[in-house]
Amino acid sequence: MKDAADIAPRTANAGKFSDPDVTAKGEPRAHVALTRAETLWFNTGTLCNIECENCYILSSPTNDALVYITEAEVTEYLDQIEARKWPVREIAFTGGEPFMNPQMIGMARAALARGYDVLILTNAMRPMMRKSMRAGIIELNDAYPGKMTFRISVDHWSEDLHDKERGKGALARTLEGMDWLRDTGVPMAVAGRTVWGESEAEGRAGYARLYAERGYAIDAADPGATVLFPEMDEEAEVPEITTGCWDILGTSPDAVMCASSRMVVKRKGAARPAVLACTLLPYAPEFELGETLAEAERQVSLNHPHCAKFCVLGGASCSA
Repeated sequence: MKDAADIAPRTANAGKFSDPDVTAKGEPRAHVALTRAETLWFNTGTLCNIECENCYILSSPTNDALVYITEAEVTEYLDQIEARKWPVREIAFTGGEPFMNPQMIGMARAALARGYDVLILTNAMRPMMRKSMRAGIIELNDAYPGKMTFRISVDHWSEDLHDKERGKGALARTLEGMDWLRDTGVPMAVAGRTVWGESEAEGRAGYARLYAERGYAIDAADPGATVLFPEMDEEAEVPEITTGCWDILGTSPDAVMCASSRMVVKRKGAARPAVLACTLLPYAPEFELGETLAEAERQVSLNHPHCAKFCVLGGASCSA
């Protein structure tokens, strides 16, 4: 099993993504400023109840490279949002599996109590379905109706392909959790993948059939409700993003995820959490911006293959 300490160095993109300011061709590298801080992410810890075939963060039942963040630590960053006057509308929780963290309900409650929308990324399996977690979810959904959304990891709408990624029987257990959320009235979204050799239209049609069969109030055609992510392959050859790319691509730095979000993590052995530029690069030290939101206000160099393939060229965003 891979762990965070044993990630192999990239062999693709040789000579690229080494200088934060200049590309391999000597052109000025693109940077992105935090222009509209709309989402603050918290990684609840890398421990997960399952180990997926291609997990970008290497979550597993044994990987605790990112340890459980606490309600007190989350509350401290909520205080910082108010002190910095960030225009945050959404607090989002990811993992690992967030419901492995015993303080998940308390952390969500702390954000909801301050008026934020809450997004929780989960596989909707056994950790979420524990009696204490279900009781907490019901309590929060009743107290803050419509303010909390669960984005469920459904890698593919078919059992065969989903289970190929997550293990035999995984989809059935996830659907059991989704059925409970449906019956409880908790708003749901879905995160899937686009690596199955089918067109986006075919994929969305498959999700639409699944939703109709199960009675899920999820829009398969809405990219914010059914988010389809490309595979994050660090070995793929990708172009570097220069300052001239924005006009060529017809896009803007403001459209990139790091213009509107930051993520807080707690590294194993660290005294305090740290703020990262990107949810997708938890192990890249050059994307760690400091311990505070004030430090995290600086611009980000697009100095990683994921910046190009996933965010700029793919147009992806982890927020709703």
